[in-house]
Amino acid sequence: MPVNKEEIKKKVIEALKQVYDPEIPVDVYNLGLVYDINVDDEGNVKVVLGVTAPGCPVAWMIVAQAEEAIKKLVPEAKNVEVELDLSRPWDPRRVTKEGREKLKAIYGYDIVAEMIKRMGLEEQGEQGQTSQG
Repeated sequence: MPVNKEEIKKKVIEALKQVYDPEIPVDVYNLGLVYDINVDDEGNVKVVLGVTAPGCPVAWMIVAQAEEAIKKLVPEAKNVEVELDLSRPWDPRRVTKEGREKLKAIYGYDIVAEMIKRMGLEEQGEQGQTSQG
């Protein structure tokens, strides 16, 4: 029986929304830390995560939590692998619209817009996070 890759991917995203960087009260998906989600024809899942800052002391803990969440909440996912990508720097423009709203509610202002301005980046429309869908 063929696997429904899109359905598994949606469930993986929901599982990743349960995983938080302990220093930032927004989930890893909405922070834009999920660089890629791949579900193959057999239902094997590979997720690539980044970190908000180089040398993040809890990066491996977040990877382990993400893998555990997917295995627990997406039982049809086979051979779950979560990889940490330290080569691609995180960019605040990766934060989803939902993530920005959560951060605004917490801090009382658009912290993402401030980060973008301080980093000298161009503000973009809604970040597509193309590899995530």
